[in-house]
Amino acid sequence: MRISIITPSFNQCRFLSRTARSILSQKGDFDLEWLILDGGSTDGTVDLLKSVSDPRARWISEPDRGQSHAINKGLAMATGEVVAWLNSDDVYLPGALATVVAAFTEHREAQWLVGRCQIIDRDDRVIRSAIAAYKDRALDRYRYRALLRENFISQPAVFWRRGFGNSVGALDESLHWTMDYDFWLRMGARCEPLILDVALAQFRLHETSKSSVVDRRQFDEQYRVALRYLGDDRLSRAIHRFNVEKIVWAYRVLRFTGW
Repeated sequence: MRISIITPSFNQCRFLSRTARSILSQKGDFDLEWLILDGGSTDGTVDLLKSVSDPRARWISEPDRGQSHAINKGLAMATGEVVAWLNSDDVYLPGALATVVAAFTEHREAQWLVGRCQIIDRDDRVIRSAIAAYKDRALDRYRYRALLRENFISQPAVFWRRGFGNSVGALDESLHWTMDYDFWLRMGARCEPLILDVALAQFRLHETSKSSVVDRRQFDEQYRVALRYLGDDRLSRAIHRFNVEKIVWAYRVLRFTGW
């Protein structure tokens, strides 16, 4: 089985080498294709990419229309049976790809899967374990209706069969923060994911990441995405709006307390 990993990148040179190691060090019974779509970085990223001599890695550096556009370009280039994207500041845990391939091989009916994900800081230290545990509990009780009410899926720990993803369609490039959530909802409307009780990845929270600042616009965009699929379900609309307020105020408290 071949697995394609797409990495959108823009001026994240200080973390990209760690992302590269986490991908290229993966071992197992699979072929690996790593596609890096750089948006024309000026921070040394191109020099770093030039230094990667591994034939499993391919990269381009050119202006793009943002993260979703870069990922869509990568998805169009991918040749693997299984695909995923990993941002240029996140990492896979050892054995992650072998675990994913084994799961898809054993569960041939599964079209997409979701694993656990840790949160780390800029120095690779695990932080905010309570938030990761909260998402894990939600995954254990996965229902599509619950996903409509709250996004509890961690993007770096999601993989899908390429043919299935193609049938779902490309990422919505009009979305700045929640293109992943929109994609999960489209996939979830087709079938349930295979849930793995294994940590596959680590999401990095740092001062220049999109998620470093609690921006209400992010959660308002998420709510608008949910409305696309909620129809006349007024109860779920209300619950999602409540969850937005809960998350915004929880993060404000965390930021105030320095946690």
